[in-house]
Amino acid sequence: MSPVIATLLIPFLGTALGSAFVFFMKRDMPSVVQKVLLGFASGVMVAASVWSLIIPSIEMGNGTSAIVPPAIGLLAGFAFLLLIDYITPHIHPAGGPEGPKSRLSRTTKLALAVTIHNFPEGLAVGVALAGALTADFNMAGALALSLGIAIQNVPEGAIISMPLQAEGNSRLKAFGIGALSGIVEPIGGALVLLLATSILGIMPYMLAFAAGAMLYVVVEELVPEYSQGKHSNIGTIGFALGFVLMMVLDVVLG
Repeated sequence: MSPVIATLLIPFLGTALGSAFVFFMKRDMPSVVQKVLLGFASGVMVAASVWSLIIPSIEMGNGTSAIVPPAIGLLAGFAFLLLIDYITPHIHPAGGPEGPKSRLSRTTKLALAVTIHNFPEGLAVGVALAGALTADFNMAGALALSLGIAIQNVPEGAIISMPLQAEGNSRLKAFGIGALSGIVEPIGGALVLLLATSILGIMPYMLAFAAGAMLYVVVEELVPEYSQGKHSNIGTIGFALGFVLMMVLDVVLG
């Protein structure tokens, strides 16, 4: 399998792995494990956004005006995810504030929310890959970004498949629905790669846009999730480890 295809598929495999928890866990994922995963993924994604997306975006320009495309792209990425959050429900573990609606309705909305949120993550991986293939950027950075997203997707897959099984669906069906919520990621990444040559001129904007989308996911979805309740410091430690690991990989492999 080529490195490009593998990088596109890694986030989907993370969702599938999380969905597979339905086969060997009777209860929700332990809180400590979830916090470590979310914290580590947050650190990797923030570091990858900076070194693999924002800095290359700036370096593609010249002089003081080089900061303009990254600034515009970054804000556009945030705005795009803000719009998605406005029109879809937020991603919360079972028991989140969904009001007096049936569990089936909640789980269906949760699956829809995860699927829609996954699409811009796939775009981000595609943009990083396009930069590596067309502008001589760091391929390791695209791989690390893909890995960070995959780690984040593990608990997301679990919070879809496990409630579905609890509602009476078979474990296989619950796994299938949970895993399919991540299929949009390689699709989104592949679409960007197909348009790579035509978007080369706006690559600084696209790289920063992907970074904005990633940072929004971290700040809006991941940080609140691992910083609440007991053992919040576990998530913070995971963030530090993920950030340092990505920083070291970028320097050593760059």
